[in-house]
Amino acid sequence: MDPISPLEQSLHAARARVLADLVAGEVAEADVVSLVEDSIAQRRWWVEQWPDGAAFVAGLVAQDVQDALLERYGRWPLCPACGSGDPHALDVEPELGPDPHWVCHKAGVKVASVGSLGPALRGTTSS
Repeated sequence: MDPISPLEQSLHAARARVLADLVAGEVAEADVVSLVEDSIAQRRWWVEQWPDGAAFVAGLVAQDVQDALLERYGRWPLCPACGSGDPHALDVEPELGPDPHWVCHKAGVKVASVGSLGPALRGTTSS
């Protein structure tokens, strides 16, 4: 069996992290998972063109899926940090960088790493 290339490893890791957050938010339906796969296919080409961007793929896939969900269903993931006011979505930071996190700009807090949203959505502490 051939070893998995670093490019494929980064894509598989990004897929797993975003799927974990979708599962935690109970929105991992088949059509939503297809959005992840569409993003992975597009980002594969992007990383092939710029291999140094492999560390940024998880955040980009999270943003791609978030944008696609907004167009089709509404805001996701909703902020678990703010208990009152209008529901609002978390943002991914950095927009282009390693170690992406879900953040609430309204409260000014880092809620969770991309891929680790579950504990925050269940009301327990996260990263």
